[in-house]
Amino acid sequence: MAEKRKYKKKSQISVIWTRFKKNKLAVMGMFIFLIMLIAVLGADLYLNYDTDAISIHIKERFAAPSALHWFGTDHNGRDEFARVIYGGRISMFVGIATVLVSLSCGALIGSAAAYYGGKTDDILMRIMDVLLAIPSMLLAITLISAFGSSLFNLILSMGISQIPRMSRIVRSAILGVKEQEFVEAARAFGTSDRRIIFRHILPNAMGPILVQVTQTVARSVITIASLSFIGLGISEPTPEWGSMLSESKSLMRYHPHLAIFPGISIVLSVLSLTLIGDGLRDAMDPRLRN
Repeated sequence: MAEKRKYKKKSQISVIWTRFKKNKLAVMGMFIFLIMLIAVLGADLYLNYDTDAISIHIKERFAAPSALHWFGTDHNGRDEFARVIYGGRISMFVGIATVLVSLSCGALIGSAAAYYGGKTDDILMRIMDVLLAIPSMLLAITLISAFGSSLFNLILSMGISQIPRMSRIVRSAILGVKEQEFVEAARAFGTSDRRIIFRHILPNAMGPILVQVTQTVARSVITIASLSFIGLGISEPTPEWGSMLSESKSLMRYHPHLAIFPGISIVLSVLSLTLIGDGLRDAMDPRLRN
């Protein structure tokens, strides 16, 4: 029986992967994202954070892109390529951490609301509706202003701002699963509610949740760049794409490379995650599997 379940699980994953591979845009997005992820995670192997990204070299300021400095240098003579790479590490780390915060809380709230229904559903969803009525960017700015600007507070604020949307997605996904026969069978055998939710319902409702996860990471990259651009996110001397754009806005006319490369990095990361999310949505859509 266990071997049969394992085979079935593998076959479902293989079907999803086969459908995903047929989407050329999704494969291209995954390829771009993996290249960027490998580049930022392995940055210490070919770059020196202190020397290339932080240290000031006045004599080399405003150097144009060349073989020595691929993306040129900024107003302090720091290597722009190194700052873009290490800035990507910050953006991706914050994006993934934001998803962990919003998914863990949103899964609990959405699961409880969908599974128990009634007053529990009404109370939890009305609270989420109130928070959802506030733009996520404005909510994040409010929380950061209240908690203070630090990496931990930034992740916490952005994660809280994404909880209402994540809880709504989880609730919607579970409502489509909780009345299935295997859930009723688990209840008949006396399985606890906690085990039913986390062992039987959530794993079978992961399709739309995974799509929402990729979209949340993409939104988080834009949000942290926006917050850093207005001075509420990552501040100097730590490199971050939004703060790099903020520094270059008055220098774009004479040194456009200072804005081009961080801007392209934001566009590529968000575009790749969006393409991956669209590919996962199409691959997991039960109406398209046949």
